Amino acid sequence: MADNAVNVSAESLETFVSGMFRHTGCSTSHAATVARCLVLTNLWGIDSHGVLRVPEYLDRLRSGATNPTPNIRTLKADSGLEVLDADNGPGYVAASAAMSRAIEIAEQDNIAAVGIINSNHCGATALYARMAVEHGMIGVAMSNVAPNMVMPGASEAITGNNPVAVAVPTFGEFPFVLDISMSAVAGGKLLVAARNGEEIPLGWATDKDGRPTSDPKTGFEGFLLPMAAHKGFGIALLVDILTGVITGGSFQQHLKSMYRHPDDPSRTAHLMLVMNPLVFMSKNVLQRRMGEFFDTVKESPMWDEHSEMLLPGEIEHRSEQERRRSGIPLPRTLYDELLRIGDEMSLDRELSLVPP
Repeated sequence: MADNAVNVSAESLETFVSGMFRHTGCSTSHAATVARCLVLTNLWGIDSHGVLRVPEYLDRLRSGATNPTPNIRTLKADSGLEVLDADNGPGYVAASAAMSRAIEIAEQDNIAAVGIINSNHCGATALYARMAVEHGMIGVAMSNVAPNMVMPGASEAITGNNPVAVAVPTFGEFPFVLDISMSAVAGGKLLVAARNGEEIPLGWATDKDGRPTSDPKTGFEGFLLPMAAHKGFGIALLVDILTGVITGGSFQQHLKSMYRHPDDPSRTAHLMLVMNPLVFMSKNVLQRRMGEFFDTVKESPMWDEHSEMLLPGEIEHRSEQERRRSGIPLPRTLYDELLRIGDEMSLDRELSLVPP
């Protein structure tokens, strides 16, 4: 985070952002869902997917590219499998609705898969996988995105970096949460670097011709590179199949980037999977076994005595604890932009700063 950051209270930021989306036509509940997801992402330290995205989301709602009042409906349903239509609503609303429905089914049948099509960018997929953990179940969330990633040496993108998150309850201090996209880094990190005037490492992105670049703006206008070369690229293709192809949704070039096509619906598709692990064992037994699993990882020897083995989800857990105390650090430019938009909307709300 840049040195000129200001620390903002999480509660005031969520209220402020919710008011923005309410002002732009979203219902009170939908605006609250979007704001909660964005601020929670910032609390986890994933600033690339937090309130940084608010201006673009608001622009899309104003232009009609995103529907502020979607009628989410069921298209197909049979034996724990469903496909919903998001009616071009905000991705946070659509993905939350799909995961809520998957949880509802799994509470009855112990396992569920719910796809949702005609959606938009839904942010960090961990948001939805973690929803299942709150009900003591395993959650898997995935989404396709417009083609933005090339194999090294290629000059045209044919798939997105298509994120996947898996969350497993531990009934302990924090759950196991693996949240990854299939690119070397998330595209939002290029936005953060550009805002902070920083260079990016070679291997993160390419220019429009597929040549590696250290300029985040050039990289964002070009293509992302996959993690682990063909492995990340292959998994990205699989996610596109699971979310878009088999659900009847859009995939590959049928998807639209909200940045390259700001006035068009994105047509994004998501898939939520939920499984009840308490079918296999009691809560106490699972808690003990996950505790043993975590302990084994944490106690693994490190060659650097000052370093520490961290579990998936642990960094986010620590970040949330710290940022709830000290506030969410926002770059001054973003803070000023949010205030400006709030003034234009005549919002009767404040962004409260947390003293250093």
